[in-house]
Amino acid sequence: MRLLLVEDDLMVGKAVRKGLHLEGFAVDWVQDGQAAEAAVAQEDYQLMLLDLGLPKINGLAVLKSVRARGNRIPVLILTARDAVQDRVTGLDAGADDYLIKPFDLEELSARIRALLRRQSGRAAPLIEVGDLTLDPATHEVLLRGHEINLSAREFALLRAFLDRPGAVLSRAQLEEKIYGWDDSIESNAVEVHIHALRKKLGSDFIKNVRGVGYMVAK
Repeated sequence: MRLLLVEDDLMVGKAVRKGLHLEGFAVDWVQDGQAAEAAVAQEDYQLMLLDLGLPKINGLAVLKSVRARGNRIPVLILTARDAVQDRVTGLDAGADDYLIKPFDLEELSARIRALLRRQSGRAAPLIEVGDLTLDPATHEVLLRGHEINLSAREFALLRAFLDRPGAVLSRAQLEEKIYGWDDSIESNAVEVHIHALRKKLGSDFIKNVRGVGYMVAK
């Protein structure tokens, strides 16, 4: 899952990015509203974490601009503005949720997971495809009831497949979902992770669609 963090406070930004990396998210971080608008226009993010008090263009204006272009990306506002009217204004402008600073990273992660479930049309917290069950909260993966140990990258890649079972995903699409701007990517990184997943989940679990990409059957 690739997220966009829009936060001009260096301490908050570093802490949030580090915490979300540990949760298996790829996080791109920008520090002003102008950079946020450019990033959303150029990249396909699963969610945006948006501060309101930003330089150049404020967060509310960024939100309105994103919605005016028809972009339906889930937006979670992170701000120190705790007045009821501020929350109402943000939600009415198109935000999906609102979290007041200071906040706990566990709560932030839980709210992100809830928004991603809503975006994908799932109500249940667990993702189940065939004999496989994935828990985004605990990072537990069960195959026919037996726990499978995965690395952070393997988990992120599996999550990308299970979010869209039956869809063919190219290597470029998979790289976009599991790597951020600051991550170094080896030319065969996706193939290496897919090979590792096949060894743990079965050689036929991830299918190769020649010349197109990879898929997990529904």
